[in-house]
Amino acid sequence: MTLEFLITSFIVVVSPGTGVLYTLAIGLSRGGRASVVAAFGCTLGILPHIAAAIMGLAALLHTSALAFEMFKYAGCAYLLYMAWVTWRDHSPIKVEKQLDGRSVAQIAGKGILLNILNPKLSIFFLAFLPLFVNADEPQAVTLMLELSAVFMLMTFVVFVGYGLFAASIRDHVTTRPRVVTWMRRTFAGAFVLLGARLALAER
Repeated sequence: MTLEFLITSFIVVVSPGTGVLYTLAIGLSRGGRASVVAAFGCTLGILPHIAAAIMGLAALLHTSALAFEMFKYAGCAYLLYMAWVTWRDHSPIKVEKQLDGRSVAQIAGKGILLNILNPKLSIFFLAFLPLFVNADEPQAVTLMLELSAVFMLMTFVVFVGYGLFAASIRDHVTTRPRVVTWMRRTFAGAFVLLGARLALAER
């Protein structure tokens, strides 16, 4: 594992995307514990893409226009659904001191789906991981798994940081109903923009 890999991974992880946006939204609306669950869900959503890249399945998305388009528009539809739900949510923001099993499953499940339904992640790992593995490496698969584990750990830690930061400023938001309304509209608009960006993505 090289310093170049760590730096590149960190830049990718901290860049704003659907996972970051979702974790921030959960941190602001439901508190720190919920944001950790969201970060965990988003991290788990990376696993299928890593597996696809290592097994070569991501090449199908790269070469098959139909497969890529189907995957892409499924992701767009889910982002638009998230935008619609966020926009229509008028419930007061409250901190959940204890998350029950259903809340944990819902928060984590949405995070997992957000990352699973993003075909660009599979293609990213298909292009990204081989850059740090020598062609003559006898344990190439093992090394790619180790690099992937580090990437996922970094993703979880960074996303938790985003979520806890959002949770730390939520008290300044919850006491201002107008701010809450605009916050939700901003997140809804951001989900729409991310969906549009994904819809315009090329293989």
